[in-house]
Amino acid sequence: MIELLERDQSLAQFDSVLGLVATGTGRTVLVGGEAGIGKTSLVEQFTERHRSDARVLWGGCEALFTPRPLGPLHDIAGQMQSDLLTLLESDAPRTRIFGTMLTELQVSGKPTILVIEDVHWADEATLDLIKFLGRRIQRTKALLALTYRDDEVGPRHPLRSILGELPGGSVTRIVLTALSEMAVETLARRAKRSAEGIHATTGGNPFFVTEVLASDQRGVPATVRDAVLTRASRLSEAARRMLDMAAVIGYRVDSWLMNATAGSDPEAVDELVSRGMLRLHGGELAFRHELARQAILEALSPGTSRALHQAVLAALLTASAGRDEPGRVAYHAEAAGDAAAVSQYAPVAARRATAFGAHREAAAQFSRALRFGRSLTSLEHAALLEDFARESILIDQIGDAIEALSEANRIFVAEGERVKEGLNLTNQSRALVRAGRNAEAEESSRRGIEVLESQPPTRELAFAYSIQSYMRMLNRDTAEAIDWGEKAIAMAERFAHQETIVNAYTSIGAALVVSGDVEKGRASLEKGVHLATVAGFDTLVALAYSNLGSAFGERYLFKDAEEYLRTGMAYATDRDLDQSLLYMLAWRALVHLYRGRWSEAGEDALAVSRRGASAISQIMALVALGRLRARRGDPEVKSALDQALQLAAQTETLQRLAPVRAARAEAAWLAGDHAATREEATAAFDLAMRHKHDWFVGELAYWLWRAGELSAAPAIAAEPFRLEIQGEWRAAADAWERLGCPYEQARALGDGDVDAQRTALALFEGLGARPAAEMVRRSLRAQGIRDIPRGPRAVTRSNPAGLSARELEVLSLLGEGLQNAEIASRLFLSAKTIDHHVSAILAKLSARSRAEAVAAAYRSGIISQSKAAPGNN
Repeated sequence: MIELLERDQSLAQFDSVLGLVATGTGRTVLVGGEAGIGKTSLVEQFTERHRSDARVLWGGCEALFTPRPLGPLHDIAGQMQSDLLTLLESDAPRTRIFGTMLTELQVSGKPTILVIEDVHWADEATLDLIKFLGRRIQRTKALLALTYRDDEVGPRHPLRSILGELPGGSVTRIVLTALSEMAVETLARRAKRSAEGIHATTGGNPFFVTEVLASDQRGVPATVRDAVLTRASRLSEAARRMLDMAAVIGYRVDSWLMNATAGSDPEAVDELVSRGMLRLHGGELAFRHELARQAILEALSPGTSRALHQAVLAALLTASAGRDEPGRVAYHAEAAGDAAAVSQYAPVAARRATAFGAHREAAAQFSRALRFGRSLTSLEHAALLEDFARESILIDQIGDAIEALSEANRIFVAEGERVKEGLNLTNQSRALVRAGRNAEAEESSRRGIEVLESQPPTRELAFAYSIQSYMRMLNRDTAEAIDWGEKAIAMAERFAHQETIVNAYTSIGAALVVSGDVEKGRASLEKGVHLATVAGFDTLVALAYSNLGSAFGERYLFKDAEEYLRTGMAYATDRDLDQSLLYMLAWRALVHLYRGRWSEAGEDALAVSRRGASAISQIMALVALGRLRARRGDPEVKSALDQALQLAAQTETLQRLAPVRAARAEAAWLAGDHAATREEATAAFDLAMRHKHDWFVGELAYWLWRAGELSAAPAIAAEPFRLEIQGEWRAAADAWERLGCPYEQARALGDGDVDAQRTALALFEGLGARPAAEMVRRSLRAQGIRDIPRGPRAVTRSNPAGLSARELEVLSLLGEGLQNAEIASRLFLSAKTIDHHVSAILAKLSARSRAEAVAAAYRSGIISQSKAAPGNN
């Protein structure tokens, strides 16, 4: 076994985790590092050490433009004695495929090491598989090892959110770093080469170092590409032809496909392996590194590349791979310039990807089919455009979706397809709403209904009515939302279109609740839940719970809201319905905030903010985060609320604008900027009055009163705000207490007598509300009161070092081995702010380094060992 330099600690971490797995507690190990850092080599050595005491299953993702859905699982299924491969080949439901894989891990007698390589290239279905297994891995005797290029996984990379969702207690992170100069010198001595300049040029990247040392060129080649091509140039003609074909086939080289395209040449294969260009992996040939394959591919002339892809395409079609792997066929067909094959197989691949939930890959395949769709009829082309648009919406490529829908609509108009035209316009309206282009959405919805009403009644018209009900509900036009919803239900019942019926009941119910008709709205929403559950519409069940939680929360009925959110989030989590889950998580952050659970509010808001959620989820999470920071006196209030306003302004809806403007008004007031308080509250007040929304009117009026702009409460203002404005502070405090809002209760008491202000101060201190507490102290001092309680914020009393809540959060992440930049990304803060927090932590703990600070925190019990991933530094 080849010795890996400077990897002993990482191997020890793997061994430690496998020891836990052997006791029946499964775990996930994330192996991150840049390309060429040695992730595969590390995992290979670990698995080789344990092949006698563990079962090893290995799959990998490939750098194809449109990877095969569940490609790694196909690799893994071929290594197992189960019906998993049959399920995959028969396009069985994804839930059954995932369940079968989980069962396989649960029933295994000895530990299983399940490796999925290069998950930064994973298709969406594979990402969902990782999430599914990762959330349940603790119930198995398995170690799930995932390797990925951490430098390619930015904040918006789909893998980022998946990794963030894995249960922290079952995850170990191993981050591989570059080799030291000493290690490079050791490798150079073994290769009988000079180490001069190699570390500086390669940065200690093991792959780069190996390639440079393997080159016969004098000195250090200018690039690794040159190093790879230099080694390739020493190959025999037969071996080089085989290497070129291997590069076209892929990172892992199917032996049958190589034999079919390049012929069987054992001597050439032996030469490629002995020269280090390819390696044997699981009985098949594979490149030592994807970078090497890319270097060979880029060196091919256009004519040679096309000819090689043509050969691969012919072999795949001869072997009936078009049926089993249409995505792979479409990829090679495009590279071969075979338009007919692309037109035939790309749509098939796209629909298969859709069935697996791999919507990004589906969109890419539909896009490929559209590029080569010159032989399609106009209506076939329009249908393909709508398919592409549907998938683009699901992956938040809204601009592409709108463009495709518009093009399809022009075709429907030209062909006189009125029903399809009307349905298309309705779908455009939904896409435009998601893009924040509400005025255009309204026009598109109106035109869609107008077109469909010109035809005999159809289910499409019922659907258009239900979407108009939904839009009116979002804009808080209650009466109109109900009217459109009832029309949708009446027509949908004629066509037994249950999906439209559920949609309409949900929109009607939400409109009723937010307008104040709570019990009638509850009944309508719960009916929507029941109908959707019976019909098996999982996404609509989750949507109904989402509407229940948010609507009750908007009316400050937080006890009910919390219960609906709890039930809905459990439902969405079990079914991996993350769009609804994240919106409910954002609203739970707000519920926690109002109910005084500020640590939980921060955790939920940050979880949404760092997971690339939709705009509406981001808005509500940012409102919670901005208000929390303002109330605690934390930094970066403005950044959160500026982003919230940018997103909300695009919607032009009261539902989004009022919470954002109210949050900004409060933040300005706490900062002592009364002019800004007035400006922010005024910006949404008239809109709230027009819609007669008592709670939005109440809060915005309250801030206008505080800023000296308003002397009397509007008649429709919600009771607690109205009482505060009227000076009835005791009644207002009682009202807030009944609603379970301690901060608002304290705020009302702060306007009372000395005893009331002392109670307010105690409440603010208990919450950690430093700015509001300081305002009360100033008021008491102005009245001549001297015995005013002072002391550390409540959160600092629980730790002897007096760390703030944010410092405790940063310290916990330091304990997980995260660097400042990673912590900044996790907490949605700037790197500079994290630097300041780390400096403060070191000072308070009298530590000279991050490691000393973490060790001191463990010793004193400030953070527990369970907070950090096992084995991490």
